[in-house]
Amino acid sequence: MRVAAIIPVLNEEATIGAVLKAVPSHVVDEIFVVDNGSTDATAKIATDLGATVIHEARRGYGYACYAGAQAAVGYEILVFLDGDGADDPREIPLLLEPILQDRADVVLGSRTRGNHEPDALLLHARFGNWLTARLMCLLYNLEVSDLGPFRAIKRSVFMNLDMQEMTYGWTTEMMVKAAKQGYRIHEVPVSYYKRAGGKSKISGTLRGSFLAAYHILKTTLRYAL
Repeated sequence: MRVAAIIPVLNEEATIGAVLKAVPSHVVDEIFVVDNGSTDATAKIATDLGATVIHEARRGYGYACYAGAQAAVGYEILVFLDGDGADDPREIPLLLEPILQDRADVVLGSRTRGNHEPDALLLHARFGNWLTARLMCLLYNLEVSDLGPFRAIKRSVFMNLDMQEMTYGWTTEMMVKAAKQGYRIHEVPVSYYKRAGGKSKISGTLRGSFLAAYHILKTTLRYAL
């Protein structure tokens, strides 16, 4: 099964090089870096390192991920990860294994079950993850421990989900829709680190944290109804 890695970025020139170099080429066939409006050298660095760079002008994490998925025609598995160095690309095989062994359709990387660097997951983020995970168990019978962005999904499954949440609710929508449609969801422990450079667009600001929490909870409840 051919694998595409999709990395949404916004001003990640300090980190994208190391992230791309760490992606294991023996399991990933192509890397799509989706530039969501960077004003620095992120896109040039990615291009120089051999990634396929896509420009998505509509600002939003979901828009960037969706653009990468749409571009990855001919690939059976999509891997989503961030470009800030917080996820460890060397662990991509951990996400692929359950799909390749036909034990899962969606694989989520759990930061809370894995080894995370101190202060990499802020207190409000950990609480939000815990609360949303409990709601998902109650409303969707979905047993998960985290809502992290590092994940793998069959492209055919992704296309069937008809994703609509193009900002903060993207990762949550993928999970609850997959659960409602009866797809096999598996969770594996992954490592997580403090971002290696740049500035967080979500948890690093009060506004970003509030909006993320609002959209995550709204999405979780919306699809249950």
